[in-house]
Amino acid sequence: MTTFWSTWICVLTIGSLIGLTWLLIGTRKGETKGSVDQTMGHSFDGIEEYDNPLPQWWFMLFAGTLVFAVGYLILYPGLGNWKGVLPGYEDGWTQTKEWEKEMAKADSKFGPIFAKFAAMPVEEVAKDPQALKMGGRLFASNCAVCHGSDAKGAFGFPNLADSIWRWGGSPDTIKTTIMGGRMAAMPAWGEVLGETGVKNVAAYVRHELAGLPLPADSGADLHAGQQTFSTTCVACHGVNGQGTELMGAPNLTQPAGFIYGTSLTQLQQTIRHGRQGHMPAQNELLGNDKVQLLAAYVYSLSHATRAEGLQAASKSQ
Repeated sequence: MTTFWSTWICVLTIGSLIGLTWLLIGTRKGETKGSVDQTMGHSFDGIEEYDNPLPQWWFMLFAGTLVFAVGYLILYPGLGNWKGVLPGYEDGWTQTKEWEKEMAKADSKFGPIFAKFAAMPVEEVAKDPQALKMGGRLFASNCAVCHGSDAKGAFGFPNLADSIWRWGGSPDTIKTTIMGGRMAAMPAWGEVLGETGVKNVAAYVRHELAGLPLPADSGADLHAGQQTFSTTCVACHGVNGQGTELMGAPNLTQPAGFIYGTSLTQLQQTIRHGRQGHMPAQNELLGNDKVQLLAAYVYSLSHATRAEGLQAASKSQ
């Protein structure tokens, strides 16, 4: 900051403080002592204002703010190029520098904990209660906006608490997905297949692959839909429609994994116009150590659900 602007800021700030102090003291001197019956000489809707002094607590509060302002400007940067008398502000104060200081403190405190879990396999980290708490907080801060606070997803965002995975659910794969993100693309087939072809394929996927009933008035040709699927869709979804994790193509025999809906209309919409899915990479934002905790937390969600399902099945037998 140049000398001119530094001086300008100092004059404005100090001048304002002096002016406010003079206004406070001058107003206080001119006040009537004690409560009186004299009014200010004006009224509104029959209501008059008495000429009584301001409460003592109000005066002291105003004076306290002025004292605080002076103390703050002495201790911290605020008067142009003045650095403040407290150590650590020699280069001036900025939000970025303050954030960097806080991050440095956090790294020195939690860095060894992160490093310990980073050196462990994800499966082992997923068994540690402290790690799961930390991973849960990371999930709530970075992932819940898309996948929900319960990790069960929303329209267009997969459920992370079940056993259905588009790109694979192994610990290393989950970590790779979080670190580097994913970019999936379902091409639009409306112009290639035509409206009849779209309806036939959608009906085949819903009824024959996903095992869901068709509306009575669908009028779809399932055989034609199968033929179209075998020549158009198998490259990504496989001959049996069980998907390809390497490409992020979903398993069409598991309707719970249809993140854009399972109704015939929704399937037609997906085939007709395609879908574009983007999972943003978290490597630069969180770093390897935090992603390790996050991957362990996500891994624990699906395995906890699976364990609960096995327990329920064993009890029912």
